[in-house]
Amino acid sequence: MSAVLTVEELAVAYPGASRPAVSGMSFSVARGEAFGFLGPNGAGKSTTQRVLTLLLRGYSGHVEALGRPLTRWGSSYYERIGVGFELPAHFGKLTARENLAAFASLYSGATQDPLALLERLDLADVADKRVRDFSKGMAMRLNLARALLHRPDVLFLDEPTSGLDPAHAAQVREVIREQVERGCTVFLTTHDMHTADELCDRIAFVAGGRIARLDTPRALKLAFGHRTVTVEHRATGGLQRAEFPLDGLGEEPAFLKLMRTGTVETIHTREASLEDVFTAVTGTAL
Repeated sequence: MSAVLTVEELAVAYPGASRPAVSGMSFSVARGEAFGFLGPNGAGKSTTQRVLTLLLRGYSGHVEALGRPLTRWGSSYYERIGVGFELPAHFGKLTARENLAAFASLYSGATQDPLALLERLDLADVADKRVRDFSKGMAMRLNLARALLHRPDVLFLDEPTSGLDPAHAAQVREVIREQVERGCTVFLTTHDMHTADELCDRIAFVAGGRIARLDTPRALKLAFGHRTVTVEHRATGGLQRAEFPLDGLGEEPAFLKLMRTGTVETIHTREASLEDVFTAVTGTAL
């Protein structure tokens, strides 16, 4: 599968900083891939994202996007990418419908029907409401609608589920998944591990300006999990928990004895969560 984004030995140093914000960053993202870019604050995520969206041009290393070195892209790049950052950029005095119409006018090609996008993101009933009166969750959904207006080839999203209730967060994840299914590449930055786990084909954990670990969510969880089985069972004094090695479980005397008591309530393997992986790889708790 061809790479849509290629980053090789990216380095960025801000004037006066004691250390580089990004140092030797290398990775690639395939066409139609949902790529998670996770890490603690100050790890270099935002700097890398600024480079990839042409907001920061002072860097060393080689970066390609959509088959062309990033240095050879001009304003036409924004016809191909969609950007939805955590702090939405809207015209507060305009309505949601007027906002989308204003942004649509900036593109040279065809754009989607604003009302259809608002309906898809459960904003049709506030289409003619001024955006300054929106809640954060409503503004975030409008932010995504704006990023999708021109059917971008690459979608850069930063905390797309921030401020959303569970139902709307699930809806936003579904909309993002639809973009991947049509072949759009999604570059996702978030601290919401559930969203990353559910959406991403691969996840890069960033620490100290470098990629600390990169793999599929399943492989990461298996690598940092424990091959054990936890059994909850009723006992004098209430519910108790016992843990057994997964290997050779069927021949473990204590486990077999417990199974015969009829007091077992739950049995499950212990799998690391992405939160566990995040902490182990970056050395920082969420």
